[in-house]
Amino acid sequence: MQTRTCRLVATIILGLGAIPSTLMVSSVGPNGLQSQLLAGVITVCCVVMGVLWLRHCWPTRTQSQLCVVVGTVCIAVACLIEDHPVIGLLGSTAFAVLSAFTAFFHSARLLVFTWTIGVATLGVLALRLATIDAALAVCSVVLIALVNVFVAFPCRTVTRLIDTEILHGEIEPLTGLLNRDGFYDHVATLIGARRRDDDRYLIVLVVNLDSFSLLTAMTGAAGGSRARVAIGQRLRETVRRDAIIAHIGDAEFFIADLFTTPDPFVLTERIRGTVRTAPFRLTASIGAVSTTLPPLATYPPHDVCEELLTIATTAMYEARKAGGNQARHVLSPALAVLDDLDSQEDWPDIDRSA
Repeated sequence: MQTRTCRLVATIILGLGAIPSTLMVSSVGPNGLQSQLLAGVITVCCVVMGVLWLRHCWPTRTQSQLCVVVGTVCIAVACLIEDHPVIGLLGSTAFAVLSAFTAFFHSARLLVFTWTIGVATLGVLALRLATIDAALAVCSVVLIALVNVFVAFPCRTVTRLIDTEILHGEIEPLTGLLNRDGFYDHVATLIGARRRDDDRYLIVLVVNLDSFSLLTAMTGAAGGSRARVAIGQRLRETVRRDAIIAHIGDAEFFIADLFTTPDPFVLTERIRGTVRTAPFRLTASIGAVSTTLPPLATYPPHDVCEELLTIATTAMYEARKAGGNQARHVLSPALAVLDDLDSQEDWPDIDRSA
């Protein structure tokens, strides 16, 4: 969706930029050398901004904010240079497009800037139109103002709702992966949803980035964040679609998946290669644990997940002590949580054949 969104924004910018130059051939468009030069400048500015958005990645925050500022000024100038105020008021509806973009992607302060320029532009156009038809001037300004408010309000509301859901939900905001609680809940669902005769193995991996502190010392916090986002995206593309992935702390990822065989070697090697070829060229120490899934269904899934992660973390530390950029595997370990629960006399009598 990132590439599609960037191309859509670029198309809108280029389309809006073509309007002032096209209107130069109209009798009600910009007349006079100065107005036509300004129309040409607006088109050139829109072409530059459109090219910026045609890339496959997001512009930086500063570049996007600059596009909003330049776009606001361009819309205002394009409306004011029109020979007839009605055409200018019609063009001022473009402020609604810019208001929606700013409400979704930027702060309310930048939205206030866009609206301030928009109100000033509408005021000038309304005064010019009032000399011809006062009622038309008032109705036009009210209509355009209401459209802008209506567009911006739901955009800001949706953004606020999304922020609240992420803040209190299962998503780690930087990478978009699950957080620790989300990982536990999804693994618990995975364990509980399988039948006891399902001959599969649960694989849990702890992936720790080697020398991550050195990377942040060299590139700063922003560089570390970019590396985590890039590696998180690569991990998504490497594992199967149904795999569970979480980002924990600064340099650690959890992965859980179901295999038909107990050996996670192929997966760990793919992940090591993925991390090594990702941007910043880091390496990873991986601890992997594999256990038969059916016996786990009758025990508290969160406790099972906790112990599996402990075993995988211990294996990961062994890989780090051995020099990093390698994996350690633990196959079918004896889980203490199962023995502890079986030995408790007050454990309720559950029909485990059900």
